[in-house]
Amino acid sequence: MTYTMWIILTASLVGLSCGVIGVFLILRKQAMMADAISHTVLLGIVIAYMVTQQVSGTGMLIGGILAGILTAFLVQMLHSLKVQHDASLGIVFTTLFAVGVILISTSVGNVHLDVQHALMGEITFIPFTTVEIPLIGAVPKATALLTVVLILVIFFIIAFYKEWKITSFDPALAASLGIPVIFFHYLFMTLVSVTTVASFDAVGAILVVAMLITPAASAYLWTDKLMWMLILSGGFGVLSAVIGYWIATWLDTSISGSMAFATGCIFLFGFLLSPKHGLISRWVRPEAWKEEHVS
Repeated sequence: MTYTMWIILTASLVGLSCGVIGVFLILRKQAMMADAISHTVLLGIVIAYMVTQQVSGTGMLIGGILAGILTAFLVQMLHSLKVQHDASLGIVFTTLFAVGVILISTSVGNVHLDVQHALMGEITFIPFTTVEIPLIGAVPKATALLTVVLILVIFFIIAFYKEWKITSFDPALAASLGIPVIFFHYLFMTLVSVTTVASFDAVGAILVVAMLITPAASAYLWTDKLMWMLILSGGFGVLSAVIGYWIATWLDTSISGSMAFATGCIFLFGFLLSPKHGLISRWVRPEAWKEEHVS
């Protein structure tokens, strides 16, 4: 496979994983949790480096996952103490991210781990770090990791589809049916953390947030059915990766930034032209739109 195709494939895997997870973030009204976790995993990654002295590997993954779970726990704890949810997010993620930045500046030293790399990633270097896979050959390490993460995400979504659906739309009903809502909340936050950490080194925090939120928000404009929303969101993530790479090549600019920009363009297209919620649909068929939304 060519250098270009490895980059597009890696970004597409990020789009698929984040797109599917992002649907439930949108439905649970926890979209900004993606922003919080994508920043606070920096603290887990830095601490993992301080323990293992390695800038990749299992230690980094575990550190980032634990930081994501810690973020979800602290936000939930502050919210239970009557602090508003958005305020809880702001307090936790800025504090933990700041601690990570301070540790990078004071304790990590001269290694390939800095705030700029954390925010923007460096997807152009992905094809150069490979791992040998039996029957397949040399595969970029990030691509292999993201493939495993995508399989895990799809497995858990399918295995607990009914539980995710009920806990997302009506947590009170889920609790009355005996579904452990808190368990599924933290399981979901773990999936968000795993997806974020796996994508973090390759594409950076900005693109992770864009892929977690914008494709799902775009899919929400086109359909009200959960299954189709999952399919569309994953598809929009892949489309954003392809279009974003083309834009970056055309303008000779940041690949991750261009892909994030592409997610916004796809959302704008749906915001204007989607048949149910599109702005133009309201102008063209105002009466039909009013009837549908009033009823």
